Amino acid sequence: MKSITTNRFRLAIAFLLLALGIGAVAQFRSGRSRFNNSGAQTAREADPNAAPNWTNSAAFKKDVFTFARLKYGTWGGRDWRGGHRWETDFPDADLNLSFRLQQMTSLKVNPDGIVLEITDPKLFNFPWVYMVEPGSLSFTDEEAKILRKYFLNGGFMMVDDFWGEAEWDNFYTEIKKVFPDREPIELNMDHPVFHTVFDIRLTKNQMQVPNIRTGTYSQYDGVTWEREDARDVHFKGLFDDKGRMMVFVAHNTDNGDGWEREGENEYYFREFSEKKAYPLGINVIFYAMTH
Repeated sequence: MKSITTNRFRLAIAFLLLALGIGAVAQFRSGRSRFNNSGAQTAREADPNAAPNWTNSAAFKKDVFTFARLKYGTWGGRDWRGGHRWETDFPDADLNLSFRLQQMTSLKVNPDGIVLEITDPKLFNFPWVYMVEPGSLSFTDEEAKILRKYFLNGGFMMVDDFWGEAEWDNFYTEIKKVFPDREPIELNMDHPVFHTVFDIRLTKNQMQVPNIRTGTYSQYDGVTWEREDARDVHFKGLFDDKGRMMVFVAHNTDNGDGWEREGENEYYFREFSEKKAYPLGINVIFYAMTH
C-alpha cells in the first residue's frame, strides 16, 4: 500500500511540529442532528454553505490529512431516524474535527473530508477511516476481504458511538469476519494512544462522551451513559503481528457528537467536546499516522 505508507511518513513529519496545548478554544460550529445522504462524496458537498472553511498551500495538495468516513451496510437498512447509521453526525463531525486539527496543530488538513464505500479502490489512498454506530453493521464477504487487506497494508480505522452489549456483540461478530484469528484487546489508559499529543489523565469512564441531550442534562443528574448496560467505557485495539494497532474501538461513548454538537451548549462544549472528544480524536489520528 504505497499511498498509505507514503502519507504516514509525510504526516509523521508534519506532526513533529504540533502545538501541544488545546487551551481554551472558542466554540465554532453548531452541529445539526440530521442525516444528509444525498449521494455526496465529501462533507462539503453535503453542506455547501458549511463553515468552517480554510485553504492549504498548493504545495501541500497531495500531503494533507483527510477525514475519511466509511460507508457500510446494516442488517436492517435504514434506522428509525430515516437515515443510515454510517452517516450519523455527518457532515458536521467531520468538518469540526478537521477544523480543530488544522487550528490547533501544524497538520495540513483537507477542508472537505470524504465518504468512502468499502469497495471503492480509493480506500487505499486514505490511511485513516472513521466508522460510526456499527451496532447493526453487516459486512459482505467481499468487504471483509478488502478491509483485511487494507488493515494489513497499513490502514487504520477508528470505531465510535455504539452502546451496550447487543451492539458490541454484533460489531464483534462482523470484525471477526475480517480477522477471525485476532481478538480486540482492552487498552489501559497508560497506552501511548492516550498520551501522544494530549496527555489524557482521566479514567475511561471519565472519558465518556454522551449525546448532546444526555450530556447537557448530566450537569444536574451526573448520568453520561445512554443505557443501563453501557455505563462502562471500553477502549479496545486490534493489532497486527508486529503489534501495530489497526483498529481503535471506542465503545459506550460518542465522540462524534462531541465534535458535531460543540456549538449548541456551553456546558457540553467545555465538559465533553473540549476536555474529551477532541483530545481523544486528535490523539488517535496522531497515533495512527506515527505508528
